[in-house]
Amino acid sequence: MDDLQHTDFHQIFDMLTFMKPAVPLLVPLLRSNTQGELLAALYLFPDVERTASELARKAGVSLPTVLRELDRLTSSGFLTARTSGRNRYVRVNREHPLFPAVATIVQYGYGPLALLPEILRGVAGVEKAFIYGSWAARFDGESGPDPQDIDVIVVGDIDRTELFEAAQRATKEIGRETNIRSATRRQWDDAKDLFLRNVKDRPLVPISLDEEHGA
Repeated sequence: MDDLQHTDFHQIFDMLTFMKPAVPLLVPLLRSNTQGELLAALYLFPDVERTASELARKAGVSLPTVLRELDRLTSSGFLTARTSGRNRYVRVNREHPLFPAVATIVQYGYGPLALLPEILRGVAGVEKAFIYGSWAARFDGESGPDPQDIDVIVVGDIDRTELFEAAQRATKEIGRETNIRSATRRQWDDAKDLFLRNVKDRPLVPISLDEEHGA
């Protein structure tokens, strides 16, 4: 391995090892789901500028933790930064040679949680939404095979055609088959249906429909 390759591999593994020590099952290269969510907010929306405060809210970690990581990523060339007034804005450096590799890793593991909010906000009537099934189980720390598809349940009075179109878009953007099922608020709350009871008894990962936490 030549010096450039050696340096690149050290850079990427150094960048992908910070924050909480628990190893996530979705992408064992990372140290935590929190790290995966933070990188997803940056790498899956590479043209969007972020502030440290915004990223801290998204990832659910302290501001000093995010600031330290942004400093490392910026100094190593993974991010670019600009200052306006009292705020510093960062975005992904598309010109970095490892940009495609990191983006692929992050999309594979955390694309569903990062991309589904924007997709589902475009569907009228969605009150709340969750990822369930094998992806949610791995996110929750349950061991098992790599998820082959993404299962989503949305609650509300929703047009099936819109939901089908949303599932097609999600499949294309996430890169994995995405199945979206719906339930009315009454069906979800009563959970008399055996399928819904099983869904609610297993790990559920909420999908944020709040505009503030979107792309």
